[in-house]
Amino acid sequence: MNRIKGILYAAVSSATFGLAPFFSISLLAIGYSSFEVLTYRWGVATVVLLVFAFLTKCDFHIGYKDFKTIFGLSLLRALTSFSLVIAYQNIASGVASIIHFMYPLAVAVTMAVFFREKKSIVTFAAIVLSLVGASLLSSGNIEYNGGNRMMGLIAACISVFSYAGYIIGIRKTRAVEVNSTVLTCYVMGLGALFFLLGGLFYDEGVRLETNVITWLYIGGLALPATAISNITLVKAVKLAGPTLTSLLGALEPLTAVLVGVFVFKELFTTYSALDIILVVISVSLVLFQQKRTYT
Repeated sequence: MNRIKGILYAAVSSATFGLAPFFSISLLAIGYSSFEVLTYRWGVATVVLLVFAFLTKCDFHIGYKDFKTIFGLSLLRALTSFSLVIAYQNIASGVASIIHFMYPLAVAVTMAVFFREKKSIVTFAAIVLSLVGASLLSSGNIEYNGGNRMMGLIAACISVFSYAGYIIGIRKTRAVEVNSTVLTCYVMGLGALFFLLGGLFYDEGVRLETNVITWLYIGGLALPATAISNITLVKAVKLAGPTLTSLLGALEPLTAVLVGVFVFKELFTTYSALDIILVVISVSLVLFQQKRTYT
């Protein structure tokens, strides 16, 4: 039952995280710097989760060793967000998304090689199908909008390994014993601090936003795409494990397709349809395997 709950958490996490490119690019388009986007994203999300933690009476007391572990995880998570925003600024978001979506493979290989986690043919088949589906999603989308192509590609590749490291770290370090809400609050709070300092020392600072429409973008980025996606990610990794959680990340590009079609009236192509079919098959394979294992 815990494994099934973990799969559901992973599905929610990936679906909500798939909204991040839309809100991030919208803020960048109105003149926000990378540090400003991320400071507001992580800062507002932290405040929301702190309120939730207070209402649920979470205990934020952690030991020094736990803090060192969480600090390391926060660096990996912050690096993932920063590198993705840099990628969005320099290459097409679809290209950045497909490169980032190589992280399930990185997680699976790392868990198999370094942690001796057993992998079935079904799991690897599901990973391959989800990767192929995600690649179809970005087929033909190679516009770079005058950005630095190499910088964008390198940034997207960095996000693969930093995100894989974060996912594995949650399960294979002392962090697995920390309350999910508390862990997420610390990770996001430290991330917000990193980005705020980056904006103050390496940029022109962080503006105090007063525009209502802009706050709607910030709210969308901070709540579903950050607070909800991150806390459900932590719960998913603890219950279902790093590999299954990363596999269900296939719903991230699927979310992007649905937003494009229903919100921006983008063309629904054959590639889009094939992507959805492959994603459904890959997820169904995992669910079927879990049903056989636990029944």
